[in-house]
Amino acid sequence: MFEKIVPVNKDVHAQTKVAEIASFAFASKLHIAYVTMQEFTRAAGIFPIVFVEDKDKDAFRPVVLLGLNVGQNLFVDNAGKWRASYVPAIIRRYPFALAPGGTDGQYLVCIDEASSLVGTTQGAALFDDRGEPTQVIDNVKRYLSELQQMEAVTHGFTEFLAKHNMFTPLNLSVRDNSQVKNILGCYVINEERLNNLSDELFLEIKNKRYLSAVYAHLISLAQTERLVKLQDEGS
Repeated sequence: MFEKIVPVNKDVHAQTKVAEIASFAFASKLHIAYVTMQEFTRAAGIFPIVFVEDKDKDAFRPVVLLGLNVGQNLFVDNAGKWRASYVPAIIRRYPFALAPGGTDGQYLVCIDEASSLVGTTQGAALFDDRGEPTQVIDNVKRYLSELQQMEAVTHGFTEFLAKHNMFTPLNLSVRDNSQVKNILGCYVINEERLNNLSDELFLEIKNKRYLSAVYAHLISLAQTERLVKLQDEGS
């Protein structure tokens, strides 16, 4: 999705403007998208929510499945329209992102200069005539900061599940046109292990406010049928 991401700079981007998202063509090749735990209840009725292993960080990350094939987002049509009532926050933030600043845990607001939303003629300016950040920058900082906080909570959620051996490989086959496709590389919460948790551990999950996310994830797995239907419609 990102092609040329650079830190926002008042000298480099003095004339830069960013247009509102009118087309999701930039996300048309995303077959998965990261979601935070706080998004589960909104996403569960539309996308299958699964977990993937981030081996570099020795952690699990929750994602929604957007397609059955790598490089194919079934929720973006040929006109760039999003075919669902909810768009994951990580996609809504485009063309902005946060990147480590290298000092004291600080982060830098970055922008994808290659994005069609970024230019000098259309959209809202990043800086005013005096070189001061506009409301656009303030809004982006607030949104990215909130998203970062949600990601931190989500990391605690997946770390807790992994610690208690709650993940199991997804064993799922779906029909892709005339063939059967196995969904590989994904993990789900093992429902049997969940049901056999001790009262003490189950109460801990409840007190950490993880229960709604756990059940939203399990319910969402039925949405793989939606992917098959969207695949068939596009065939």
